[in-house]
Amino acid sequence: MKLAVLVSGSGSNLQSIIDHVEAGHIAAEIAVVFSNKEDAYGLTRARYHGIPTAVIQHTEFTDREAFDAAMVRALQEHGADTVALAGFMRMLTPVFLNAFPMRVLNIHPALLPSFPGTHGQHDAATFGVRLAGCTVHFVDEKMDHGPVVIQAALPVTPGIAGDDLAGQILRLEHRVYPQALAWMAQDRIRLDGRIVHIEGSGVPVCDTDGVGPYLVNPPLEDDFAA
Repeated sequence: MKLAVLVSGSGSNLQSIIDHVEAGHIAAEIAVVFSNKEDAYGLTRARYHGIPTAVIQHTEFTDREAFDAAMVRALQEHGADTVALAGFMRMLTPVFLNAFPMRVLNIHPALLPSFPGTHGQHDAATFGVRLAGCTVHFVDEKMDHGPVVIQAALPVTPGIAGDDLAGQILRLEHRVYPQALAWMAQDRIRLDGRIVHIEGSGVPVCDTDGVGPYLVNPPLEDDFAA
C-alpha cells in the first residue's frame, strides 16, 4: 500500500503511523506527507524519517475543487493509492474522493455520530458524557459521516477538562488508526452499505493496560495492543 498522510498541524497521529510502518506492523510505504500549511510540524516529522513531503497552500486557490485537484495531482505524482487524514483541517470534495474511491480514512476524537466537528473531545466533556473515545471512518462528502471502521471508548471522569480528556483519547487514537490502516493494507476491510466488516476479526475486547480501561471494537491485534 502506498500511503499519503495529510496533516495541518503537529502530526502526532502521523508519528504513530510512521512508527508502526517502520516496525513492520503496517504493510505500507508512506509515499508522501502532504500539508496545506508550510509550517505544519508534521512535515518536520516526515523529513526526520526521510519521507517525501509536499505543500500546497489552499489560500492560493479560488475554490475547494481547484485545490483538491492540485492535491490529487501531487499525491498521484508520488504514487499514492490510499490516503490517511491526520489532523488535516479541510473538507474534501468529490474531486478528491473520486480519485481515491473508498481509500480515504480519517480519525475523529469522538464516538461518531456524536460530537462531529473540530472540537469533539471538548464538546463531549462539556456535555458530561460518561463514555468518550475516537472513531476511524471512511471519508465521504459530509463532515465526520462516512462508514465506521473501528472505535475505542473510555470512561469519563465527571467534570474532566476538555484538554485532559483530549489527551486520554489521543493515546487511543495512536492505536486504532494504525490498526485500521493495517487492515486496509491487508485488504481485510469489506463494505456492505454503511456496515464495515473486518475479515478475521474477533469479539470486542476490554483492556486495562497503561492507557487505562478502554473498549475497542473490532479488537486490536497484537502489534497494536501494546
